[in-house]
Amino acid sequence: MAIKIYGDPGSGSRRRVTAAAAAMGINIEIVNIDLFKGESHTPEFLELNPHGLSPVMVDGDFVLYESAAINLYLAEKAGSDLAGRTTEERFQVLQWMFWSGEQWRIYATLTFDEVLGKKFMGQSADETIIKLAADKIRAAAAVLDAHLAKHDYIVGDRLTLADFDIAGPFSQNERTKIPLNDFPNLVAWQQRLLTDVASWAATKREVDERIDGALAAAGVKL
Repeated sequence: MAIKIYGDPGSGSRRRVTAAAAAMGINIEIVNIDLFKGESHTPEFLELNPHGLSPVMVDGDFVLYESAAINLYLAEKAGSDLAGRTTEERFQVLQWMFWSGEQWRIYATLTFDEVLGKKFMGQSADETIIKLAADKIRAAAAVLDAHLAKHDYIVGDRLTLADFDIAGPFSQNERTKIPLNDFPNLVAWQQRLLTDVASWAATKREVDERIDGALAAAGVKL
């Protein structure tokens, strides 16, 4: 029985899981959840994740949410070195995955909610929140850009789960205008992923088609 991954195809968080699973050669069954129709807040879905967020993994009787945790679980199950080859490398991967959650994705998500989420609801964005998030992203991006000046990838100069975790905000940056393009090493690293990691390029197309289609259907212009 294939591992099931529930989530919306426009979700950068689902993208992190599906792209990593493909890179690890793991067979998964994708179950689409339409966030725009509220399908993540049905009683059935809330049984899987009471926060009403995706993705969620179901492996037999085992249910797991949070993309980083799912990717680590998949890597251990597959015996993949994307979680690190040595003890030191594994902890470096974890360091950057934790860093991504604390310093990085939270502010990209906040910007998405303000810039795009509120447009779908016919509300105005709070510019104070957008500026706060942009300032936080710039501070984190400066650290990451300096790191990537010396490395082709986040850990060990090869692809790891840390790359998928940190690359997530690039799923929406052209729409939300978070200031990632101001950092040349960050941009070069993201282009390297799109060129060298087939699953990252494929899931970019998936996200773009989903979000651009939803914007068009709703008559929302950026």
